[in-house]
Amino acid sequence: MKLKDVRNLSNEELIARLNNTREELMNLRFQLSTGSMTDYTRLRQTRRTIARMLTVLRERELGIEEGEA
Repeated sequence: MKLKDVRNLSNEELIARLNNTREELMNLRFQLSTGSMTDYTRLRQTRRTIARMLTVLRERELGIEEGEA
């Protein structure tokens, strides 16, 4: 998910998607530990998506607008 897409979501949608993405990361880690993972890049992409979501939530909490930082 791109940063532009994340910024267009409301806080409620963002939190819901964050929870879903965290669950996806947990499933990917489980696949990794069992040896059934085929696409290792999804781990990195999922972690980065979570970071983007958390960053946007924190910016909104602090009142930072896009392009201000």
